[in-house]
Amino acid sequence: MTEYFDDLETREPEVREAALMAALPAQIARAKATEGYGEILADVDPAEVTGRAALAALPVTRKSELVELQQTAPPFGGLNATAPGEMARLFHSPGPIAEPEGRRKDFWRLARPLFAAGFRPGDIVHNCFSYHFTPAGFMFDSAAQALGCAVFPGGVGQTELQVAAIAHYRPLGYAGTPDFLKIILEKADELGADVSSLKRALVGGGALLPPLRQEYDARGIDVVQSYGTADLGNIAYESEAREGLILDEEIIVEIVRPGTGEPVAAGDVGEVVVTLLGEDYPLVRFGTGDLSAMMEGQSPCGRTAPRIKGWMGRADQRTKVRGMFVDPRQIDAVLKHHPELARARLVVGEDGGLDTATLQCETEGDAGGLADAVAATFRTECKVKAEVELVAPGDLPNDGKVIDDTRDYG
Repeated sequence: MTEYFDDLETREPEVREAALMAALPAQIARAKATEGYGEILADVDPAEVTGRAALAALPVTRKSELVELQQTAPPFGGLNATAPGEMARLFHSPGPIAEPEGRRKDFWRLARPLFAAGFRPGDIVHNCFSYHFTPAGFMFDSAAQALGCAVFPGGVGQTELQVAAIAHYRPLGYAGTPDFLKIILEKADELGADVSSLKRALVGGGALLPPLRQEYDARGIDVVQSYGTADLGNIAYESEAREGLILDEEIIVEIVRPGTGEPVAAGDVGEVVVTLLGEDYPLVRFGTGDLSAMMEGQSPCGRTAPRIKGWMGRADQRTKVRGMFVDPRQIDAVLKHHPELARARLVVGEDGGLDTATLQCETEGDAGGLADAVAATFRTECKVKAEVELVAPGDLPNDGKVIDDTRDYG
């Protein structure tokens, strides 16, 4: 019989919807009291925002706008209801985008996805999300501790040391990006190390592509995925049913036509827009830039919250490579650093479930190690590695694409 994190997961859908809508006016009022939303929602009466139609009439604040907002009103664009000094931690992700962590237990609400992934109090979690500058490591660390698990803070890289730690502590499960687990397992095979204690994993920060899931299944590791952002925390998560991603209990999700705030018809693909019901960072109609679609019916696992199909790409050209967002503006910054380049195009693909990235650059020729220099600049700007391929002027397609994501998301 399926176990549940709490009674919220099995509420009647109409009870859940009524509770979310009842919470809206106070949340809109909380947001409007901030400096940033005071301007964005200047003409809005919070008491009148009591349903989805009224919510859909409010403006969308997109993640892509945060850089400018935060430069104008540092550190959080005036969208925070709690002062920076009263937060628990402050982060700086590539973009650059600042993100806060409040002092509430399990601030990003990821204990629920961990529970659905099969983790229980007393389990050991090997956490391979980064603890440096970006919040992902603490997002999963705080969730595991709230659930009563012990955490090994592995972070990223240092594969041999990761293998040694797993062999030593014998953790039940892994948390991290989908592809890094494969790298660890292959290194363990190479070293002849016993990492057979790993039986579960909760992955995020990128899509769990079908070939990778099949490989983990073959190894006897039950891997499910979560979907969230550093700004919003958990948005949706997969259960043992593996049929779509179940929405979090403390957010309101809309799927809207990209570039607008208009909700699309049920089942249509659109941009994921989230209203967060938290107190510290009360984001209202926050446009993630991610594409997805609502699913019909309920999950076979018995959880009654609505489901989305999962991450289906970007409404813009921004995409994730090995857990890090790469934006067209970052590609432009690489170009400006190297005047020898005319145009550039980042081609993102996959090989055996692992992300690949190739920066194709138009230039007259490779003068003195240009490819290596461009690769170094790309890594500095984007915090992730890419191969650099130099091509002749005019070789790149003239289709407006700066980032071409060729991965098959199933």
